[in-house]
Amino acid sequence: MKDAARRLSAISNTEAAPHHREAPNNIEAEQALLGAILVNNDAYYRVSDFLKPVHFYEPLHRRIYEVAADIIRMGKTAHPVTIKTFLPAEEKVGDMTVAQYLAQLAANAVTIINAEDYGRAIYDLALRRSLITIGEDMVNIAYDAPLDMPPQTQIEDTERRLFELAETGRYDGGFQSFADAVSQAIDMAGAAFERDGSLSGISTGIHSLDARMGGLQRSDLIVLAGRPGMGKTSLATNIAYNIAASYEPEVLPDGSFKARNGGVVAFYSLEMSAEQLATRIISEQTEVSSSKIRRGDITEADFEKLVACSQMMQKIPLFIDQTGGISIAQLSARARRLKRQRGLDCMVVDYIQLMTGSGKSGENRVQEITQITTGLKALGKELNVPIIALSQLSRQVESREDKRPQLSDLRESGSIEQDADVVLFVFREEYYVKNLEPRDPDDPKYNEWEQLFDKVKGTADVIIAKQRHGPTGTVKLAFQSEFTRFADLADPSFAQYEEH
Repeated sequence: MKDAARRLSAISNTEAAPHHREAPNNIEAEQALLGAILVNNDAYYRVSDFLKPVHFYEPLHRRIYEVAADIIRMGKTAHPVTIKTFLPAEEKVGDMTVAQYLAQLAANAVTIINAEDYGRAIYDLALRRSLITIGEDMVNIAYDAPLDMPPQTQIEDTERRLFELAETGRYDGGFQSFADAVSQAIDMAGAAFERDGSLSGISTGIHSLDARMGGLQRSDLIVLAGRPGMGKTSLATNIAYNIAASYEPEVLPDGSFKARNGGVVAFYSLEMSAEQLATRIISEQTEVSSSKIRRGDITEADFEKLVACSQMMQKIPLFIDQTGGISIAQLSARARRLKRQRGLDCMVVDYIQLMTGSGKSGENRVQEITQITTGLKALGKELNVPIIALSQLSRQVESREDKRPQLSDLRESGSIEQDADVVLFVFREEYYVKNLEPRDPDDPKYNEWEQLFDKVKGTADVIIAKQRHGPTGTVKLAFQSEFTRFADLADPSFAQYEEH
């Protein structure tokens, strides 16, 4: 407080630089802002959206700002006379009482025009002090090496705090005018008009699915569910590759990049290795069976296709994390890091039930799944990217005569359905019909079975069971199991590796 009094009495004087290293602050800006508020309470509304009492360096200034804010929000007038009764009267500010200090703040105030500039200066300095605090905590914890915080946990905690500071260190919070919202909607429509396929979201590369969903919308949590053997991972891999392969960067005026088409994709594979995923993608793109690739049972022409495909794949922005049992906190930290370093436009998590929560080990599985889905939804909004999260379905599907999945079949937690913006089910009737094949080819029912199998062979249904911003329904696709490839029906075979 002596420092506050000293600076108030010498605002226009040049002072010698302090010999000690002081935390970043600007007492004069704090005094100027508080004086403006005490003279005209409208100044408070110019900064109240982003400036909080904790952002003030001087403790007395925090208290003055807090009391003034409470009084103004109650519809009363905040000035030195009404505020002084809520502050300790016996406290001294240098040679002045608190009441005298308040009166001098108001007397030295000139105008409220610069109130917002003062507020931003105070806020920026508070962010710098927060950065110092994070750095000091990081150093101190690293020296102490507590047992409950191993280095990896400390790194994740520091990354989280830094990212939170980066995201909150802006002045764009609070209400948004309807005119701004309309402008953003028109910008989105214009971008959709210019983008391939005229989609508001990111194209999946499967036109019939895009037609129903308008592409993958940013910040959406898209749950892709199905029983084992239905092709969940295959569909997710197809979509991830299509997005990454069609990536076209656009340079913004500030030198940063954004995706005009496609995007940078992060694929969290908790079940399969990166090599297995790569084999699937190569098989899909070259139409060489993945089993033949693994066995080396390929021709020279097949090998040439594989080489051409691998050369092209090395250039696409598809990043795979194969850590098993990853927690929602680890996943979030790695996603933030990738977004900072390379950019990020879409995430795929394969699959929810293999993840772990970040809470106490005593929590039951339902609570853990709830924490995971809530965390994924929050992460999608934070990074402004769509997240495709795969999920298993319960066994009750198998006990029904109609095997088509329903929302109630989602395993372990209703939060999956609740948190998801879109729920897609992959259903292949071919899988179930094949298991009904009569053992005896001479059986009278064999012809009937054969006709049914021919009808459903090579097809799959993607059931849109929930969609917040569009219709539900079923999209019928072609599925080639030997290449693990989903495509639009009657889609021509890939021929980009053929010699011309």
